[in-house]
This record gives sequence, C-alpha cells and structure tokens, in this order.
Amino acid sequence: MNKISSAGFLHPIVLLLVVLFIKIYAFQVVVFENTSFIHVLLVEFPMWALVLLAFMIFFKKRTWLAIWLYNLFLSALFVVVVYYTRYFSTVPSYYDVKQIYQSNSVGGTVALLGSPYDFLFFLDVVLVLPLIWLFKKNSTSFASAKRWAVGFGCIGLIMTVIAFRYPLIDVSYFAKKHGYIQSQFVQAYENSLGTAFASQEHMSEKELEQLKGNTYVPAAEHSTFGIAKNRHVFIIQWESLQEFTINQRINGQEITPNLNALLKESAYFDNVYQQIGAGNTSDAEWLMHTSLYPEGMDPTVNTIEGTEIPSLVWTLKKNGYGAATYHADDITYWSRDKLYPALGFDYIYTSDEIPNEKEIGFGPSDEVLFNFVDEQLPKQLKTHEKMYSNIITLTSHTPFEMPEEYEFLDLPENYKETYVGNYFQSVRYTDEQIGLFIEQLKKLGIYDESVILIFGDHSGLHGAPVTENDKILLKEVLGHKYNMQDRFVVPVLFTAPGLFNGETYSHLGGQIDLMPTLLNLLGIEHDTQMIGHNLFHYKKNLLGMRYYLPGGSFISDKTFYTAPSAKLPASIYDRKTMKKTKNTNGLQKSIDNTLSIMQYSDYIRKEQTEDK
Repeated sequence: MNKISSAGFLHPIVLLLVVLFIKIYAFQVVVFENTSFIHVLLVEFPMWALVLLAFMIFFKKRTWLAIWLYNLFLSALFVVVVYYTRYFSTVPSYYDVKQIYQSNSVGGTVALLGSPYDFLFFLDVVLVLPLIWLFKKNSTSFASAKRWAVGFGCIGLIMTVIAFRYPLIDVSYFAKKHGYIQSQFVQAYENSLGTAFASQEHMSEKELEQLKGNTYVPAAEHSTFGIAKNRHVFIIQWESLQEFTINQRINGQEITPNLNALLKESAYFDNVYQQIGAGNTSDAEWLMHTSLYPEGMDPTVNTIEGTEIPSLVWTLKKNGYGAATYHADDITYWSRDKLYPALGFDYIYTSDEIPNEKEIGFGPSDEVLFNFVDEQLPKQLKTHEKMYSNIITLTSHTPFEMPEEYEFLDLPENYKETYVGNYFQSVRYTDEQIGLFIEQLKKLGIYDESVILIFGDHSGLHGAPVTENDKILLKEVLGHKYNMQDRFVVPVLFTAPGLFNGETYSHLGGQIDLMPTLLNLLGIEHDTQMIGHNLFHYKKNLLGMRYYLPGGSFISDKTFYTAPSAKLPASIYDRKTMKKTKNTNGLQKSIDNTLSIMQYSDYIRKEQTEDK
C-alpha cells in the first residue's frame, strides 16, 4: 500500500486538496462573504473534496484528466454562480441549471456583470494543476485516495444530515449556513416530496383576510363590484416598468407622457409590489392569471403538467369572452407552449405569428407587436362579442439598448450611454407605442367599452449592471438614494373611460391582487380560491416575495422586513421612509402569517397543476 511520505504536504493528493480548498474558500468569500476558515473546512469543503476523490478512484487510467476536468467544471460553475448572484441577488440552484437554455434573457448584460478577477477561478486549471502534474506525475500513486474519500465522506455525511434537520426557507441563507451542495440535496428532497411550503389545511377567505389584517367582506358587496361589467379587457404587461418612471421628468421631458395622459381616465395604484420568482416575466403572467404565488426558485411554468389550470382566462371565457395572448418571443421560452393552453387562451400569438420586423433586443419591436394586435382585433370581434387581449411587451428588456432613431428622449450628456439612460429611453419608446395603440382602440370604437389594465412585470434596474454612476443619476432623478421601494414597486393602472377620473390609491398591494381586482370591476366571481384580494376595497395587506428577497421576508403597511440572506443580516425598515428601525413589535407574527399564506397558496397551486 502506498503511504503518504514524510513530506506529506508535497504528496499529490494533499496538494490537490489544498488547491481545491483555496478555490472553495475564494468561492465562499465572493458569494457569501464568509471568511471563516473552520466553517469552510468542515461544512463546505468536504463534499467538494469527496467528489474529486471519487473521480480519482473511478477514473484510474485517466486520473489526471478527471482531476483537470473536475476543476475546470468547478471553475466554470463558480463563475456562473458569481455572475448569477450579482444580477439576481440570490444563489442559483439546480433548478436554474434546467433553465440554462433560456439564459438569453440576460445575455446582453453578461458583459456588465464580470470582473477580470473572476478568471482567477481558472488559475488552478491553466497553471497550478499542470505544474503539480509536471513535477509529481512519476511520484506516489493515488491509491490512498480511498482513505481520504472515506474521511471526507464521513464529515460530509454528518454535515448533510445536520442540514436536513433545518427548514429551507431561503436557499441562499441555507447554502451559506449548511453548504452549497447540501442546499441542493435538501431542495431536491423537498421538491420530490412536495413538502416545501405545502400546508394542506383549508383556509377560508375570511381567515386569509384576517392574516392580512382585514375584515372580510364578500366580493359582491364591494362598491366596485360590476361597475365595468361586459367591457372588453386589455391587459398590457410592460417589461421592466418601475413605478418611479410615472409622472417623472428628465431634462424637462416626461418619460411616460402617454401613460401620464391615461391617468386622467384611470384608477392608479402607486403602491403595488412585484412578487415574481425565478420565472421573472412568466411568473408575472402566472400571478396575473391565477392570483397564486409563484414557485420561487423554480420557474412556475415547470410545475405545469398539461392539465387545465383555473385561471382568469377560463373564468372570462365562461362569461362570454374570447381570449388572445400576444408575446413576440419563442413560445417554448419559459415553456409558454405549456402555460398558454393550460390557462385557456383561444388565440396564441408568439414569434411564429408576429412578424420579425424592426427587431430590437430579443425580438420584434413593440411597434410591430401592437400593430399585429391592431390587425387581429377586428377579426376576433366578428367572432366574439367581448374580447380579452393579453399583451406582453418586450422592447424595454435589459440591456435597454435602443437604436438611435428610437431614442425619443433628449437626455443630458451625463445620462447618455449609461444603463439608467438606456432604461429611460426604452421605457419612453414603449410608452409611445402604447399611446398609438390607445388611439387605435378609439378608432375601432371600443376604447370607451373597455377596461385596460397596465402594469410592470418586474424591476429593470437591479444587480451589478447598475453602476455607482447609475446610482448617482438615480439619486438625481428621485431626490433620494435608490432603495428597495423604488426597485420593487411597479405601476398599476386600471383605465376605464367614464368610470375613473384620475384617482390614486395607495393601498398596499402585490401582483397577486391584480386578478381579483379586475374580476371585481367586471362583476365576475372566480370558481376557485384566490390568494389576492380587491385592491379597491382592502386597505391593509401582507405580502411575501420569493427569490428577490430572502425567504421569510414580508411587506406590510408599516414594515418592510428582509430576512437574513447569504450576505446580509435581517433588517427592518419603516416602509414609509425606508429607514431602518429596531421596532420588532409583531415581527414574528407577521413572518408566521406571511409563511402561512404562502404555504396555503403552494397547496392550492400543487393541487391545480398536478396532471389528473
């Protein structure tokens, strides 16, 4: 048996493990800001070392090739995790590996996420490992790898068993505390059993509203019930639109002049938060059409197995509507080829039908999209007395780079060619197209007979692409430091000519509340339970968010609470001022209530999306 020589530190296995440890330690510092040598050695390192040793044991004839490929894979994985974390502010899981083919959604921003120092993760692959091979290729064999594997295997098993004893509420925080590999095991286990957030106790509408701090009133008794009965419905889901752009000027110009004009015939909600998960835009569609929380770490579309899902679409169709959806993207992107039929749309228009003209960013421009809608509407109105049209814009998607001829804002010099400046230009462009679309509805003679819901799907300005200079520009526009309120609040307009006269509502809401609010205006009750409520009626709320805030975070009327994450401790903010506070009164109750609501939503979603 080959034993480690007296010069033990120079033994190939020891050298390889030391190199691996340095890489794992660097990964922990960069991603989790964890500098604890003991924690990395006992919690994070053993499982990675075990995998390396297993490769060495199983690939005896190609040991050095296996070592090199393993470290190359690890280097690439760590760089991907670093980039992902910088953009999404959360640590990716194996769920996200399943979505790697959809990475073009942020492809244009990759160059903004990197640092030359990131490539130090490849230093061992191109320099250190070749040097070890060169000087040690004829020395002691790797026969002792089995003993090392047993040792690290025992430590790794103990740490994994310990990890399974803790609830996985936030994956980033869990990965920091219990190990990245262990967090993947726990996620896979909970997902396979459906145990994560899956309470099976029925909760009544009254109980739901009590958890949010409201007194329940049946929907039919709300003052807004049915005031827009039998109107056409148009929903415009606006890519990356944030609330602070509304009624905002730059260099004396309105960023959203057409939307601002619409406010005069709208009820405007200026206090509605995004609640999407890893599915981003597709999760916003899910929230809009089901009033249920998204999955979180896994895009919700991945949970759909082909069954019909109780939705806004099915409910409207039962009440005499035809239903069409428009998105100028590949229908397989985010599995919309499964989502749209499950939701019940009669007409599905994507990149296969919408002309690939005047391409900006990821597809046809919003001008082409709305022109296509204009062409389809008259045909549909011959078949259906009432139409529901779901329109998802695309042009104002990151990285917001607009052709010069479509830059409608005359920006100050210091805003030009900045991420913030590009964002404003893209929003202004889409605003122009929506203004033209409204004019077309008027020409068709159906504007006064319609309800138009316009809302932002999620933030556009977040993550590493927002540079320090961008933050200075945002402070100049906002009058204060850009904060989570600015990032997460999306605008919501219910435009209904003759019904609204520019009222602004500051009731706390989330995207989960959009469907019940719309149905209430139409005087229609949904067949199955919704988690959201009518924003016109209820003033209090309790909102959870997955993915973009740590699990266990919540937003209430007075408090914005962020649970501990991979890099930051728990924080409590006064929601009005967004200044930190130490007031913990009722904190745990709000956390528990939020988790209860989300767990119940998960139970409903699981029941509805399982293939029956």
